[in-house]
Amino acid sequence: MVQSAFRYSIVVMALLVCVVPAAADAQNTKVLAPEETRDANLRAYAELLRSDVRSQKIAIVTELMEFSESEESKFWPVYREYETALAKINDDRLALIKEYAASYSTLTDAVADRLARGALDVEGRRQDLKRRYYERFASVLSPKTAARFLQVENQILLLLDLQIAASLPLVQ
Repeated sequence: MVQSAFRYSIVVMALLVCVVPAAADAQNTKVLAPEETRDANLRAYAELLRSDVRSQKIAIVTELMEFSESEESKFWPVYREYETALAKINDDRLALIKEYAASYSTLTDAVADRLARGALDVEGRRQDLKRRYYERFASVLSPKTAARFLQVENQILLLLDLQIAASLPLVQ
């Protein structure tokens, strides 16, 4: 149990090393104009969604889940379906962020309200997706193993969400 907790800590630290450098780099670079900052943040977010964070995520899930061969053969097909559905939600989230960046300097109450409601909708859809896929994972694995995956997935998504949220300017 202690070895597993230690391994988990190492894997989470590795994910942090992969996710946090952009924030650390921001402190060492010149100050950009607001438009440049928004564009850079948007590019960084898009890269996060489509970069090797996904492959690192797979490596982290593999390491932390410690599947048997039988579990592995049942898990990965469902996981690929989950990731495909999650990518569609992330595309919608990215579209909202692009719209926010494009309208940031002229943001009206109506647009801010629509974007906020859209963000809440995307967040709700992601929660619904995790709920549906928890059921799928629990049906092909044990509920305990499915719960472990949900816990790992939530932690990874929270780390990514934190980086994205920190890169977006507050509504003015």
